[in-house]
Amino acid sequence: MSTHTQILYQIVFSTKYRSKCMLKQNRSKVFAYISGIIKNYNCHPYIVNGVEDHLHILTHLHPTVPLASLIKDIKISSHSYIDYHGLFPEFQNWQNGYGAFTYSRDAFQNLMRYIENQEVHHHGTTFEEEYIALLEEHEVEYDPQYIFD
Repeated sequence: MSTHTQILYQIVFSTKYRSKCMLKQNRSKVFAYISGIIKNYNCHPYIVNGVEDHLHILTHLHPTVPLASLIKDIKISSHSYIDYHGLFPEFQNWQNGYGAFTYSRDAFQNLMRYIENQEVHHHGTTFEEEYIALLEEHEVEYDPQYIFD
């Protein structure tokens, strides 16, 4: 029997110390590069988008791919890409951790719109507020003292 899965993830992580360093004019290059990394893992990058201090990835996870390995490669490779091309001069690194939240297929269209509209969404909401809301929505326990680096 073949393996069949439908694992839809929203992955969220920020720049180190939530530095607002991801310049709008170069974000699409980094997001396209990250999409390529995801494809290399036999996953489907439905959308990668974000704002100055963080990004969201909507993807399915191939059954042979460990989530932590995918995210580690995304962070290391995209950091090298950013540095090599000088895309974000103030960029130091990505944050140490990440959030990864699973969804049913029914949530797909709403997630796509939510991630597409990050610029509008963040006119009134900080990354910290958004991230804590995601943790609470998904009933993920966290210690406020250690949530952000």
